[in-house]
This record gives sequence, structure tokens and C-alpha cells, in this order.
Amino acid sequence: MSDDRLIVALDVPNALQGLAMAERLGDSVSFYKIGLGMLTGGGLALANELKQDHGKRIFLDMKLFDIGNTVENAVRGLTHFDLDFLTVHGDPHVVRAAKEGASGKDLKILAVTILTSLNRDDLDASLLKSGDVQDLVVERAAKALEAGADGVIASPQEAALIRALPQSEGRLIVTPGVRPTGAALGDQKRVATPASAISDGADHIVVGRPIYQADDPKAAAQAVLNELNSLTRH
Repeated sequence: MSDDRLIVALDVPNALQGLAMAERLGDSVSFYKIGLGMLTGGGLALANELKQDHGKRIFLDMKLFDIGNTVENAVRGLTHFDLDFLTVHGDPHVVRAAKEGASGKDLKILAVTILTSLNRDDLDASLLKSGDVQDLVVERAAKALEAGADGVIASPQEAALIRALPQSEGRLIVTPGVRPTGAALGDQKRVATPASAISDGADHIVVGRPIYQADDPKAAAQAVLNELNSLTRH
């Protein structure tokens, strides 16, 4: 059985390349993230094919942000694709609207706190309130969960702090910015290894480039799974 704690990000240009990668990974991976970058390259069609024809779980990473009515309508439309996870920005009005749009469906609404590619200098440039990044992530997570989010997206470095929140009981924590030992950081600034992310309270880890850019993607995915299995055994 594959381990759905690992979500592989198919951040490739189009659906054909995404499907080819999924076929290379085979039964070793059961959960895939499809993001905004592939939206015009057949991302929704790929999501549907992986779900319906291959039995995979799908995380659609759209990070929706708009007025409540627009978010609600967008999410209601996306429920027809039988998705598992969908991201929205963690602003309470966005979360509430997304939950309304997903009403009656199994789709989990995950709130983005602060992108894992951002640090304090980036937040200053965006005119966001002062304070430590970790504190802001935890504050945003708490507000999103209070607004009804099924879980949050957060850096592995904040997972333990969010898991300690009373609002997080029974909710999901999904961590991008996970890099196996020795992997290049790329544009990620707040990172951790797969085992440490799970140990700190994450339910799922998202790994992209270290797997899909590897010479042997299946072996790279298996290395992550081995690390998770080792953690489980110990």
C-alpha cells in the first residue's frame, strides 16, 4: 500500500507531462498536488484522469482569494471534479466562503497561512504587519481554523506550533517546503526533512522538484517513503 502522507507536486508544464510522471511513479505514490502553474496546461483534466482512471487522491492548489461570493461559486464549481484537498488564502472571509461552496461534499478546504517561499523581508515589502514570521503564521492558522478550515498549509517549521493550538484538534496540517536530506532548497526558505515535518505534527508533506526532477523519480519518492516508514517503526 502506498503512503498518502506523501503528496507529490506535479509542477510540470502540462497534463501530458504530469500523466507521464504519474505513470513513472506508479503505485508508489497515491496522492498528487496540481497547482496553478498547470491550470492552462490541462490541470483540471489531469486531476480528473488521475482520480477517476487511476484511483489517486488529488490536492488542487489554487490558493483562491477573492470576494466571498466569487470564492463560494468557484469552490462549488470545483466540487464537480471530486477533489480531496483545495487551498484558499487563510483570510477568515475567504475560508467561510469556501466552506459554504464545499457544503455537502468531502472536499477539504485548506487555508494558506504564509507562503513557505517568504521571509520577513518579503512580508515587509508587501506591507504586512510587523512581527516574527512564525508568530504570524500561527495567528493566521488559528483564525482560519476558527473560520472553519479543515486544515492549514504551513512551513514544517511552524507545524509543531500549529499542532499545539486547541483549534487544530482534528484538523489537517499539510507542509510544503519539505526537502529530503541533501536536496537543493530551490526558492524555499523555511524547510525541513520529511521525518521532522511529520514528527512536528504534519499529516501530509508535499515534495515536488526533489522527486520529479530526479533522474529516477520513483527511487526518489521511495527514499522519502522509506524515511516516513522508518519514522513510523521507531
